[in-house]
Amino acid sequence: MTRRNLWKPQLIKSLKIAAAAFIAIALAGEIGLKYSATAGIITVLSIQNTKRETLKSAVNRWLAFLCALFFSVLCFSLAGYRVLAFGMYLFLFALVCLSVGWTEAIAMDSVLVTHFLMEKSMDPLLLINETLLLLIGTGTGILVNLHLHKQQEEFQRLAGEIDTQMKSILCRMAEGLPSEDRSGYEECFDRLRKAIEEAGACAISNYGNTLFSSNSFELDYVAMREQQSVVLREIYDNILKIRYLPRQAQQVAALIAQIGQDFHRENAIDGLLKQQEDLLEQMKVQPLPSSREEFEARAILFYILMQIRQFLQNKEVKQKI
Repeated sequence: MTRRNLWKPQLIKSLKIAAAAFIAIALAGEIGLKYSATAGIITVLSIQNTKRETLKSAVNRWLAFLCALFFSVLCFSLAGYRVLAFGMYLFLFALVCLSVGWTEAIAMDSVLVTHFLMEKSMDPLLLINETLLLLIGTGTGILVNLHLHKQQEEFQRLAGEIDTQMKSILCRMAEGLPSEDRSGYEECFDRLRKAIEEAGACAISNYGNTLFSSNSFELDYVAMREQQSVVLREIYDNILKIRYLPRQAQQVAALIAQIGQDFHRENAIDGLLKQQEDLLEQMKVQPLPSSREEFEARAILFYILMQIRQFLQNKEVKQKI
C-alpha cells in the first residue's frame, strides 16, 4: 500500500469527524439548546470504526446517561450543588461504568452532569436540554457512519494474497523435501503471516459494518487459513529435521506438490484426502527400515503425512459450517 493510500482513510475520517461535529453544534444551537458545543463533543466520541461499534456505543451511552441522572439526583440532593456532590456522583458513576463495561460513557455523560452543577439546578427544562444534546450528538454520529460499507474487493484481494503465499510455500516444500538444500523459507512465512493479519483486520471491519446479517464467512475463512498456516510451519520444521532421504520422501513430496497445484479456495479436498490415506497405507506395508537413519526419516515422513491430513481437514471442517 502506497503512502498516499495510507493517508486516505485518515483524511476521510478526519473530514467526517469535523463535519459531523459542526452539524451537531449547529443543530443544537439552531433549536436554542444551552451548551450546544457539547453536542459536537458527543458526536466526536460517538463515531466508531464500524456500524456495529457505533450503535453499541450509542446504546451504552444512553443506558449510562440514565444511570448518571439517578446518581446526579441522589448526590446533588444530599450534598447540594457543590464540587463535593459532583465528586460523590463521579465515584459512584465511574464504579458502575467500569463494572459493566461502559468506560467510554464516563467522560461524556459526566460533561452533561457538570451542566447541572454550573446551573445549580436539575429542573425539567434543563433535563430536556441535556437529553436533546445527547440525542443530537449520538444521532449525528450514527447517521455519519451509515455510509460505511463492506470492503469486499479489498478482502478478496487479501484472501487471494494468502492463497498465493500458501500455494508458493507448498510448492517450495515439495521441491525442498527430496533435496538436501532446504533453506530460504522464512521470508515466505513472514509474508503469509502479514497477509493473514491484514485479511483478519479487513474481515473484522466488514463484519462490523454489516448490521442485519450474522454471516461470518470472511472471519471463518481467515481463521481456517491461520490454522493451516500453523500446520504448514510445523511441516516445514519437520522437513528440516530429515537428514536421510528414503524413497518415500519422493512420494510425500509428490503429494505436497499435488496439494499445491490444486490449492485454491473452492477446490474439493476429498480426492486429496484419499491420496493421503492411500500413501499412508502404502508406507505401512513397505519393508522395514534397514538403518537407524532411515527409520528416523521415515518416522518423520509418516508424521508429515498425518499433518497433511490435518491441513486438509481444517478446510473440510470450514466448508461444512
